[in-house]
Amino acid sequence: MNMDKLLELWPELEWIEDPELRAKTAKTWEIALERSVLTADDLQEIPFTLLAGPDMKISFMDHKRAVVHIAKESGEKIRLFFKEELPVNMDVLIAGAILADVGKLLEYVKDDSGNAVQGVYGKLLRHPFSGVSLAEECGVPPEVCHIIATHAGEGDMVKRTTEAYVVHHADFMTFLPIKNKF
Repeated sequence: MNMDKLLELWPELEWIEDPELRAKTAKTWEIALERSVLTADDLQEIPFTLLAGPDMKISFMDHKRAVVHIAKESGEKIRLFFKEELPVNMDVLIAGAILADVGKLLEYVKDDSGNAVQGVYGKLLRHPFSGVSLAEECGVPPEVCHIIATHAGEGDMVKRTTEAYVVHHADFMTFLPIKNKF
């Protein structure tokens, strides 16, 4: 997949100022898509969570892009109000938000009807683990891999960086209200 196609999927890649980190973040998504049964177009259509019922209208990319936007704006507000007292590395924050769910692409298989469902790999290795593996393969720095590793419940067992807290909360504030709808 070329960079133009990746930028169609992830225009937010342009927000990463460091060209090396931007390239490594894009490469991680490229490899994940190569290894996945899903295409970039599928990501615009499939429900954002495997827990969703058939009526879920929020796509994987709707959720992912919302998380990146919320994380970016939150990071900017933290910098505005707390300045050097609570520094935020915006490139690390944005790359981590973009990559947080990249491992999910390896969780899916297609069933007999062509629907994306969780496969054995996804049941055994949740996306924070596979996401870190993909990112490390592409040379993504540990500060970003930390965000991938800690954005979900697995991160509750370790100390998170500021950037990891921001991504974690951006992710859960756009997931839990839908999961727990009443």
